[in-house]
Amino acid sequence: MKDISNPIKGVTDGRLFIPALFLSRFATQPPGLITGLLLIDIGRTFGCPVGVTGQISTTSFMIGVIFALVTGVLSVRYKHKSLLILGLTFIIVSALGCFLAPNFSSMMLSYSFSGLGMAMVPPMCNSLVGEHLPLEKRSSAIGWILAGGASSYLIGAPLIGFIAGYGGWRLAFLVYMLPVSIASLAITLIGVPSTKGIAQPVVNRSNYLEGFKKISSSRSAFICLLGTILAMAAWEANLIYGASFFRQRFIMPTSWVSILLSGMALCFLIGSLASGYLINRFGRKNLAVLSTIILGMLSFIYLNLHLFWLSMAIVLLVCLSGGMRYAASDSLTLEQLPEFRGTMMSVSSAAANLGSSLGGAIGGLCLLLYGYNGLGISLGVLSISSAVVYYLFVLDPT
Repeated sequence: MKDISNPIKGVTDGRLFIPALFLSRFATQPPGLITGLLLIDIGRTFGCPVGVTGQISTTSFMIGVIFALVTGVLSVRYKHKSLLILGLTFIIVSALGCFLAPNFSSMMLSYSFSGLGMAMVPPMCNSLVGEHLPLEKRSSAIGWILAGGASSYLIGAPLIGFIAGYGGWRLAFLVYMLPVSIASLAITLIGVPSTKGIAQPVVNRSNYLEGFKKISSSRSAFICLLGTILAMAAWEANLIYGASFFRQRFIMPTSWVSILLSGMALCFLIGSLASGYLINRFGRKNLAVLSTIILGMLSFIYLNLHLFWLSMAIVLLVCLSGGMRYAASDSLTLEQLPEFRGTMMSVSSAAANLGSSLGGAIGGLCLLLYGYNGLGISLGVLSISSAVVYYLFVLDPT
């Protein structure tokens, strides 16, 4: 893996740049981790079944879709660092609101603020990488940023399991999610450089929409977003309902599931870090296609098995391929329109949120109608469709 220390020349010494982006991505994961692990418990509090309670994630992602498009416009006018800071602030607000939520409606509203954060933090992290790092270091940096999200699951899953066992799901938002988001905001303020000295687009009314016009006129860039929607629908459904699958089918206690989630996070982390080497060796598009196919096939298999240990082994491989797919897809998207990276990554975030929302909705519907077997079939179809789209229509500009 290439050395990415001191990556920024002429702007800052760069020592905190990657750690700040790593922790920023780390801070985006606690909302999904808490709901994924404790969805059953949250539903019991408000008297809702799992399929209905999971729609708090669906609503959050739908709001994220809209706000990610707004971020694409704002990225032309405002510094990427400023938008990153705003996104982290929304996550802090969400943590407090979820802890205090007195009913399901207020819980849904408070959780939606995390969707605003997710609409801003990942695209701005990737845009900052494209803005400050040379091409040969970007895929490795993106791998490290994604590893930040995986590390949140790795560390947070057992902690949240312990916290919830001691004081309930509300305490997880207060004791874990809130401090993490505050710490991330602090290191971002210190470690992420401004764009002083880096050429910025001239701001006028036409510039605000120029990036969107470029995306719509580029078949590769536009279809890349479709591939992201389909792949994220399959991946997010795994995150939302995977823990509940093991709790309900195999009667696993929450503490055991939290350990499994840590193992899943570790595999995702390994996949995302390995992607830096694999992308430079085999290419962004090739890795995106192969890893998406593997993810879909394995998702179908583990959700249709009644063999406890084999299901656990396969879900770990799902996460390994998921880390590779995520990094390859982000790297491929980042290079589609270099002159409008902020807009492209924001629209990609909107696509990812739309896919995640569809994953939550489709997954919940399949779960209610056909159980986990139907859920597995839907995830397989979504992933294979994404791989076909990438293979046939998306170009790797590098």
